Amino acid sequence: MAIAYPHFIGSQKSAMETGMISSPSSSSPSRPPVILTQDELKKIAAYKAVEYVESGMVLGLGTGSTAKHAVDRIGELLRQGKLKNIVGIPTSKMTHEQAVSLGIPLSDLDSYPILDLAIDGADEVDPYLNLVKGRGGSLLREKMVEGACKKFVVIVDESKLVNYLGGSGLAMPVEIVPFCWKFTAQRLQMLFEESGCVAKLRTYQNGEPFVTDNMNYIVDLYFKREIGDLKVASDAILRLAGVVEHGMFIDMATTLIVAGECGVIVKDKWDSASHRRAAAYTPLNSSGSSSLTTYYKTNRVHYQLYITSFQGSEEF
Repeated sequence: MAIAYPHFIGSQKSAMETGMISSPSSSSPSRPPVILTQDELKKIAAYKAVEYVESGMVLGLGTGSTAKHAVDRIGELLRQGKLKNIVGIPTSKMTHEQAVSLGIPLSDLDSYPILDLAIDGADEVDPYLNLVKGRGGSLLREKMVEGACKKFVVIVDESKLVNYLGGSGLAMPVEIVPFCWKFTAQRLQMLFEESGCVAKLRTYQNGEPFVTDNMNYIVDLYFKREIGDLKVASDAILRLAGVVEHGMFIDMATTLIVAGECGVIVKDKWDSASHRRAAAYTPLNSSGSSSLTTYYKTNRVHYQLYITSFQGSEEF
């Protein structure tokens, strides 16, 4: 996916306040947009998230294509001496190997049961900062690490915004034990029959079952309709014998960073339920996704828009 991205000079003020986003009637000359790919948008969000990292922190290091950029950036800042005394807790074997290659000191939850900060991507984000994670297969370790941190920063591109979890029509993963997996998959499907659920065992291209870092299988759930109360759904899934963990991360994220066509939005979670209700997305298409521009305009009281520029940087 490629999105036209206005090439703004970096600022941490609202683009509307500074006049950097002009109204259609504005007579000021406009610069040609720079077309950024989805991966480049992920990188912008990841770099913004790393601004939360301070020397001396114990960090949860996420897994996936977006989190990879954040881990790379942390390694770069360590090499430059801009960060010191960092300890990383990886959420997967893949991230462990990446961090080792970058020289990031690592430990585990046994040694550090409370983390200062975790940075990770998400497969879906709903209006209340609930997430779907685990399409890369690391949901159990991700939930263990990110559930132990004081602050959990989620980084996504705007394609991950949905009106409700499952709204993308893509997988909501459930990690299960291999023993009698068909039986467990059938029970999961029946659990959400009213939502048009289809449960499929995740496999490799050769047809063999996908195996997690914990030597378990993953059943992917696909929904045609909303599943209702997420906490009720979570409890129902976890009560099934054979289920290890699911990919719904409910009330865990504290900050959301979204890169999109008009910049980067940073949203901190509100304690007030009324504020959270005010943060509903405006749907623009049948897939349940939302435009970042509309997302900002309909919630401008509750968000700050950060414009990040990598002009002159060797990364772009």
